[in-house]
Amino acid sequence: MTSEYGEHFNNRSRALPKHIGMVGVASIGSALCYRHLFRIAGQTLPPDQHPPFSVFNLPWHRYLEAVQRDDWRAVAALLHQSAETLAAIGAEICFTPDNMVQYALPLVTRSSPIPWVNMAEVVADSVASGGHRRVGIIGTSIVMSGSTYQAHLGVKGIHITKPAPDDVSTIERIILSELAFGFISESALSELQRIVDRMGEDGCDAVLFGCSEAALLSERGGWSLPTYDSSVLVAREVLRLATEDAG
Repeated sequence: MTSEYGEHFNNRSRALPKHIGMVGVASIGSALCYRHLFRIAGQTLPPDQHPPFSVFNLPWHRYLEAVQRDDWRAVAALLHQSAETLAAIGAEICFTPDNMVQYALPLVTRSSPIPWVNMAEVVADSVASGGHRRVGIIGTSIVMSGSTYQAHLGVKGIHITKPAPDDVSTIERIILSELAFGFISESALSELQRIVDRMGEDGCDAVLFGCSEAALLSERGGWSLPTYDSSVLVAREVLRLATEDAG
């Protein structure tokens, strides 16, 4: 009995994983990231070291309307509200797997009640470690044309290449009409594979899937270039940060 009590006491006294808070934006992308994180946890951690995890998801259309108005302070306010809600229920670190809103993150982090994990920084570190120097990007038009990934990868000497204009509109249509609703048709998949093939012909040595539903693409295979899935990369890093002092 003493031995059992002692073992129980030792387990209780160990440092626990940090409580992770995820700010959901696009619901399907958030659900896929949740799956990524706990799939990785199941492969790398003992069951008693899986972190507490909470999600707070304001309606997607509120973010989308603010982005379409180019009102990044409004986007930041939504992210800040979400972080405050997560902190109030015990979250100790937070992140969002949504690529579209990453541009607003610098407006949030200083006043946030809990630390944020910056997905663009995580992606840039991973691509640099992979040794790729010219990377194509697949995402919404805002992500492909915006400066978030261009800046973070650019300072590491990595050039981001967006698709040709006609391909940008094709990608936007596929993301907003299919991936955002949790599926991709064979015809749409073939179109995206063709676009990635063209990126390779234009000198890209890898491709970044910069949409939170990227698992629906990367898990299908058949890509002619090495792929980086932003959602998987940030899930892995958040899990590492939450558990690095546990055990």
